[in-house]
Amino acid sequence: MLIGEYEHSLDAKGRLIMPAKLRQDMGDKFIVTKGLDGCLFAFSQTEWLNFEGKLKSLPLSDRNARNFVRFFLSGATECEIDKQGRFLLPANLRAAANLDKEAVIIGVGTRLEIWDKETWTKCDENISADEIAENMTMLGI
Repeated sequence: MLIGEYEHSLDAKGRLIMPAKLRQDMGDKFIVTKGLDGCLFAFSQTEWLNFEGKLKSLPLSDRNARNFVRFFLSGATECEIDKQGRFLLPANLRAAANLDKEAVIIGVGTRLEIWDKETWTKCDENISADEIAENMTMLGI
């Protein structure tokens, strides 16, 4: 399971270190795409196939479904970890998540989220566990 929070800097070429604790679960090659809330999503090959299967099952006749699929697939790219444990984030994905220097990688179970540090700090400060807990009964938790 992908868990934890890790801070790293992007180098001048847009490479980011994959935390050692996450490398085994992510594998040497993985998929990064635009995510929600201003971050990027990173999926292992296995989890990407699961996610992609769900996207393929959405109805082509539904405009929202088509836009949802476009959003995730248009920016998706396969990344590979180099010998120094880094991977290259393409310019279009760095721009989508406003990534310049400082990044935070967080594990959220089946995927990673890659955030600009300042954006993550603001997001994290606005997360209220009590407020979320009140709404979890709708999800059966």
